[in-house]
Amino acid sequence: MLVYAPAALLLLVLCWRVLRERRKFSNAVLLGLAALCALVAWFSQLIGSDSAVGTFIAFALLAVAAVGLLLLIWFLFSNGLRMMRKEGRSPTNLLSLLAGASLLAVVALLVAAAVVRSPVLLGLGAAALGVTCYLSFLFLSILGYSFLYGRLQVRRKADYVIVLGSGLIGGTTVPPLLASRLDRAKEVHERMVRRGASPVLIASGGQGPDEKLPESHAMADYLTARGFPADLIEREDRSTTTEENLRFSKAIMEKTGPGYRCVVVTNNYHAFRAALTARRVGVRGQVVGSPTAAYFWPNAMIREFAAILDTYRRTNIAICLLLLACGVLVWAAR
Repeated sequence: MLVYAPAALLLLVLCWRVLRERRKFSNAVLLGLAALCALVAWFSQLIGSDSAVGTFIAFALLAVAAVGLLLLIWFLFSNGLRMMRKEGRSPTNLLSLLAGASLLAVVALLVAAAVVRSPVLLGLGAAALGVTCYLSFLFLSILGYSFLYGRLQVRRKADYVIVLGSGLIGGTTVPPLLASRLDRAKEVHERMVRRGASPVLIASGGQGPDEKLPESHAMADYLTARGFPADLIEREDRSTTTEENLRFSKAIMEKTGPGYRCVVVTNNYHAFRAALTARRVGVRGQVVGSPTAAYFWPNAMIREFAAILDTYRRTNIAICLLLLACGVLVWAAR
């Protein structure tokens, strides 16, 4: 069992860090490394055993992974086409389609490199495989930790509940995506009231160029129409980004003193990135997510992943350049 020691150690470190501060990108990386070490340990045990059953299972897992990759490519193409039909052909709605095309291109490049065995193709294939493996590791790590973060218990009492805006339909109407956030915020608020608290709800969202009123006003109207007390709603109507949502809401909350506590509500796919942003701007609170339509979630998660990569772009660019350099070495060695 010593082979599983690295995975167990990483898992212990992760638990300690989550107890101290759960809103860290490094937590996702630790979770990914722990899972990877456990998987490598298990696979090495299967390969290293003298049992024919173990060897068969190991190769069966490789076959399943290959089939799973092809199914993933098909799923991304299918989801991309569905997003275009339902949401239009904006660049952000094409992300799952582009991800599927990128994976297909990498597979085609690797097959071509294996068949032709050209030094140039081998170098390109090695670089593409390295970058793809790195990005896949980060994506799965973020996906896994986002799932875990969304299930960690938040503070039972808080002074504020913040709802992040997400745009209006026709310039005035709350869309289903934003409605799910508001409904979840109402549930969170009601639960806190039952426990003896009386938090203020901050509707956070400014007015876009195609909107007839600030999002926060439409959000407040949506809540009051469903019986939420108007005197417990504060409107933050200047923000246009998630970071501004949190910065401007923080300025409102700090009026009660530096010891305030809050719960931030957004959609589940956005919760982890919002938590990272909240930590960066100094907001004292955790983030909870509301449900998202199944067809919308994959594309939205890819968008969140791209945004997190951009936040840590210097580190990611450096690692990708190093992997590209490895591809050049493979080409030179041939």
